[in-house]
Amino acid sequence: MYNCKYLFICSLIVLGFQSFNADCQKIKSEIKPQLWLTDPDHEVLFKLQNQGFKQINTPGSIPTISIDKSKTYQQMDGFGFALTGGSAMLINKMSADKQADLLQELFGINKNSINTSYLRISIGSSDLDDRVFSYDDLPAGETDADLKKFSLTNDQNALMPVLKKILAINPHIKILGSPWSPPAWMKTNDSTGGGHLKPEYYHTYSQYFIKYIKGMAANGIPIDAITIQNEPLNPKNNPSMVMEAAEQANFIKNNLGPDFRAAKIKTKIILYDHNADRPDYPITILNDPEAKKYVDGSAFHLYGGKIEALSEVHNAHPDKNLYFTEEWVGAPGNLKENMRFHIKDLIIGAPRNWSRNVIEWNLAADQNQEPHTTGGCDRCLGAITINGDKVTRNSAYYIIAHASKFVSPGSKRIASNYFDELPNVAFLTPAGKIVLIVYNDAKATQTFNIKLNNKQVSSVLNPGATGTYVF
Repeated sequence: MYNCKYLFICSLIVLGFQSFNADCQKIKSEIKPQLWLTDPDHEVLFKLQNQGFKQINTPGSIPTISIDKSKTYQQMDGFGFALTGGSAMLINKMSADKQADLLQELFGINKNSINTSYLRISIGSSDLDDRVFSYDDLPAGETDADLKKFSLTNDQNALMPVLKKILAINPHIKILGSPWSPPAWMKTNDSTGGGHLKPEYYHTYSQYFIKYIKGMAANGIPIDAITIQNEPLNPKNNPSMVMEAAEQANFIKNNLGPDFRAAKIKTKIILYDHNADRPDYPITILNDPEAKKYVDGSAFHLYGGKIEALSEVHNAHPDKNLYFTEEWVGAPGNLKENMRFHIKDLIIGAPRNWSRNVIEWNLAADQNQEPHTTGGCDRCLGAITINGDKVTRNSAYYIIAHASKFVSPGSKRIASNYFDELPNVAFLTPAGKIVLIVYNDAKATQTFNIKLNNKQVSSVLNPGATGTYVF
């Protein structure tokens, strides 16, 4: 009788141990990342969630996004905004304490910041300055081939002070400079809009870039890269200039490249800076070995074409980098509609097609979408709206935040399988974190698994919602 009781108790102990062991194995197979969520239909705006995971996995019955960190692709330079002259002007007019709070929120590296890590600025004015200017404007009929009247004075009022404050917060932020137009006297039409660069001023214009880079550096502002011309196939903006591929190739190989090298300028030279409907433009230039040797890569916008065109350029010249430098949000903005395009095609699509960055146009405008030049964009909604000291966060703010806060410079894109209704992209950060950005492009709520290192968790996203998962 005693033996039977003993055996029965032993059996219970063994069974209990087996059950406990099974529970341990189950726990080992599960992961629980942080989830940062934007769900426009439920007014959730980039918030850390306490819930959102299911610990009951059902392999095979729902989609599984599998992350493979052993497969790496391009290194990321960052995510950010265009700091236009108008943006800087509005920030510079804020009271000191409100300005400091805003710059920390945008550029600081802390729990309350979105950690913006990349900026695009204009070389001279863009169309989102309060007026058109270059660094060597002259009365009609005058020229200055030796650039004796070159001056960065117009940038010293607002842009430089704001950049210096940003650099004090984040000294490692990357800055890309892009010109909308050279001085009018260098152009075939003697105008700030349209026209071409006169061949006799190719050397002068390359020196103009060098003076700009050295002048910014003297003010403590390092320019990591330049594009040669913003939207070189668009003559309709003010300012603007047309520069066909053959012209850009000629300028690079005979002037800009050799002159940069002679002046020991380390700033990267980036081609094109226009829409994805013309991948032939950068490919044509890169096919010229004399031009290619001076070029770091090519930049794109997405007002035309498809984001997959970036991979076409990568496949033609895999040794050269790719960048995504501009996409606007039209006022008054619609967060759900804006996120569908910008998250799916830019934050997810651009890195999946080899881009090292994503830049939204632009950082700030006022409540009337000003300032802008005459003939410039009057509907460009800033990532933030600044009305005195009042700051309103708009679509592009949340779009960039989903990547910039977690995907630090130096991160590498890693493999993850793609679903049309669950577009996604994954990164491995320098600190060893895994970041997965997922968008629900279906019309219904989706439950899906995330699998990493043979561990798995299930999550739920409502239609139109974006989740950033940090492991």
